[in-house]
Amino acid sequence: MKTQFVNDIQERDLVESTFLVKDKVTAMAKNGKPYMTIRLMDRSGELEGRIWDRVDELEDRFRKDDFLWVRGRASRYLGKMQLVVQELKPLPEKEVNLADYLPTAPRDREEMAAEFVARAQGVRDPHYRALLEGIIADDGLFHRFCLAPAAKSMHHVYVGGLLEHSLAVADLAEEISRRYRDLDRDLLVTSALLHDLGKTTELSFRRSFDYTDDGKLLGHIMLGVEMVTEKIRHIPDFPAEKAVILKHLLLSHHGQYDFGSPKRPKTLEAVILNMLDDLDAKISAVRLHLENDCNGDESWTGYHRLLERYFFKGFGGERAAGEREAAADVSQKPAAAEPKKPAPQARENRSGGGRELRVSLGEQLKGKNLELFFTRSSEEE
Repeated sequence: MKTQFVNDIQERDLVESTFLVKDKVTAMAKNGKPYMTIRLMDRSGELEGRIWDRVDELEDRFRKDDFLWVRGRASRYLGKMQLVVQELKPLPEKEVNLADYLPTAPRDREEMAAEFVARAQGVRDPHYRALLEGIIADDGLFHRFCLAPAAKSMHHVYVGGLLEHSLAVADLAEEISRRYRDLDRDLLVTSALLHDLGKTTELSFRRSFDYTDDGKLLGHIMLGVEMVTEKIRHIPDFPAEKAVILKHLLLSHHGQYDFGSPKRPKTLEAVILNMLDDLDAKISAVRLHLENDCNGDESWTGYHRLLERYFFKGFGGERAAGEREAAADVSQKPAAAEPKKPAPQARENRSGGGRELRVSLGEQLKGKNLELFFTRSSEEE
């Protein structure tokens, strides 16, 4: 039974535990010696492992997606925890509990699946509802839909992540449809539930999360549109106009060509779906980054490569504690009495030598020669 998880590992810990190999790369160091980088994972997170010695011997012992027993020493490198592997041994799958190695959605999957069914039944348009019911009735497809992650690394990266993300976007679609009554609510909710349907084929998730060959060659947007098209073919009298508009929303939900979108949004519902999808994905990505950050009590996270920034975790650490103590000391001291303002002083009247109050500028300049400037004649120019 696995007892030591990635999120429990601290700097200088001696680690003796089992992990799933997410990735494996062999490279050459500057001194000409080979070294290996392996990505180790369990349900709590991921950890980079480095093998510096006996690389040729150990390389043939395991492959990507194998389970390993690993012994090594943890250290921090460039703000991230790293494991210097000293020994490893492959394990057969029958000796491990898969639930210990793949992260899962915080919500119960059966509960979310029931919510998806309720959402489908709540769609009033008979054609869109029939499409959703056809997805649910396909046991193999709906089973994969409930298991798949929403992405390989960016957001909702866990078993059940696709289902959770789709429901969240549908919830947002419901909310915004109540705010803007001219929207096609059933179209928006249906597209929200199905916009990432192609990820059931794009991603492999039996062990580590990765892209399938179809996913690399076609991508989830194209795969999803093909799946929806096939389901629509079996729905009698499904209007062609509705099919075109729905497929446009699926094709354009990434918004921009630079983000892998075959089309840009060209209806109001398509614009909204793109924004809601991006909103929920970004929220999940930032939360995941904050939860997995290795910077301890520091106020800022490490650098997020995809979002290209650091994130502020809030005021904490020694500096913030010192500021709070200083503020507390100041609040406990009695307030100092405000100094009295001096009475207005009488100013000397330069014309008479006496003293009087508030002599105006006009009175002081009375009788003075104010020709401070002169104009050049044309002869001087």
